[in-house]
Amino acid sequence: MPRLTLPAPAKLNLMLHILGRRADGYHELETLFQFLDYADELTFAARDDGQICLHSEIENVPHESNLIVKAARKLQALSGSKQGADIWLKKVLPMGGGIGGGSSDAATTLLGLNHLWQTACSEDQLAELGLSLGADVPVFVRGHAAFAEGVGEILTPANPEEPWYVVLVPQVFVSTAEIFSHPELTRNSLPLKMRPVPKGNSRNDCQPVVERSYPEVRNSLNLLSKFTEARLTGTGSCVFGAFPSKAEAVKVLALLAETQTGFVAKGSNVSMLHRTLQGLH
Repeated sequence: MPRLTLPAPAKLNLMLHILGRRADGYHELETLFQFLDYADELTFAARDDGQICLHSEIENVPHESNLIVKAARKLQALSGSKQGADIWLKKVLPMGGGIGGGSSDAATTLLGLNHLWQTACSEDQLAELGLSLGADVPVFVRGHAAFAEGVGEILTPANPEEPWYVVLVPQVFVSTAEIFSHPELTRNSLPLKMRPVPKGNSRNDCQPVVERSYPEVRNSLNLLSKFTEARLTGTGSCVFGAFPSKAEAVKVLALLAETQTGFVAKGSNVSMLHRTLQGLH
């Protein structure tokens, strides 16, 4: 069977403000999403027996609870497709890093299998399906940098600058649930009145709590902040800083390489996934 290989890119939260906590436990927030040209890679092959087989094991994630498998099953249910899929994952993005690895894999699965099975679901349908898998999945389905409200599902396309980033990956797993339920998390930011997001509004309300709870993250922020403004993405653990050129970003990462793990990637307002899919049409 023909195979389809697609990227599942990382994202950054360029800012993250928490406005309050809803009755259902979710948080009302405002955030600015941008993609990175740095990605997991998924390969799909259609099957005619309806089976969903993910051939790449992820440590501590059972097959059936993997978001890739869940996404494939939800698309089967929505579309009524009798087809299945063999799926291979080349994992590059760190788990628990706040750069959206699991959500991105799920979105790439929805878009990839929609293409492969020719189920003709609309982007709106896929984004809605994605939201049932996680708050960050819709932005990956839509594939454009966006200002997000609600729990992250109300998206307005945005066009922030596209610098080069140094992303440091502290060797700790930060639990999103733990940070969002932390008693010291501030949940009273005022909604932004301006669109697009005004410059200098790069605060992440999760950062103080994560810094206090994870010294490794605090250390990475301190080291990177010697060269540029260093910020946390999402609930972490990854921290990032922007640079005007690839050469500068590479140079800074090399200076930090003795004690830090990380990568250099270009910011992108149109995701690698969507650029790849456009090339298929």
